[in-house]
Amino acid sequence: MAGADSPSAALQRRDLCARGIRLAGKMRADVLNLLEAYAERQGLDASASVAAVEGVPAAAVERWDEQTGTQRLLENLAAYRAFRALLAQMLEEHREQLGEADAALGRALAAVLLQVSAFAYHLEELLRLESRGPPGEEREQEEEEEEEEADGPPPQPPGLFEQKLRGLGVLRELAQWAVRSARDLRQLAKPSPGSGPAPSLAESP
Repeated sequence: MAGADSPSAALQRRDLCARGIRLAGKMRADVLNLLEAYAERQGLDASASVAAVEGVPAAAVERWDEQTGTQRLLENLAAYRAFRALLAQMLEEHREQLGEADAALGRALAAVLLQVSAFAYHLEELLRLESRGPPGEEREQEEEEEEEEADGPPPQPPGLFEQKLRGLGVLRELAQWAVRSARDLRQLAKPSPGSGPAPSLAESP
C-alpha cells in the first residue's frame, strides 16, 4: 500500500472509509426496501429460493480475514461494476414491460443504480489512495476485453418469470455486498489490518 503510510494518508483513508461505511449502510437500507417492493410488484415471495444468478459476484468469501486492503477494494469494485450493469439491464427490462404503469418501482431502481455507481466511484478514490495510481482503469479494460472474447453466440433471452427471479437474486446479493463492503471498509480503516476474528459473511441481511 504505497503512499498509505503517512499520517495524512492514514487520516484520509479513515475518512474515506467512514464515508464509505455510511454509503453502504444507506444503500443496504434502500436495497432492502426495493427488494420488498420489487417482490410485491412482481408477484413474488421475497423469501423465495433463487438459484445463483450468472454474472452476480457472491459476497461470501473464504479466509476473509487474510485478504489485503487492496484485494478487498478490487473485489468490491469489480462487484459494484457488475451490479451497475445488472441493475441497468433490470431497469431497461422494467421500462420495456411496464413503462409508466409502475413508475415508482422504476424510480427506485434508478436511485439504487445511482448509489451503486457512486459507491464504485468512492472505491476508486480509495484505490487511488492505496496505490497512488489509476483507479483500476486497466483492470476494467481487461474485464471488458475478457467479456468480448467470451461473447460467442448470443444467449437465449430469459422468459418473463426468469427475469423476475433473476432480479430478485440480484437485489438479494447486492444487499449482502453492502454488508460485506461495510466490513471491508472497517477492516481497511484499522491501523493494523487483519487483527482479530472476522465475522461470518454468509449470514442473511
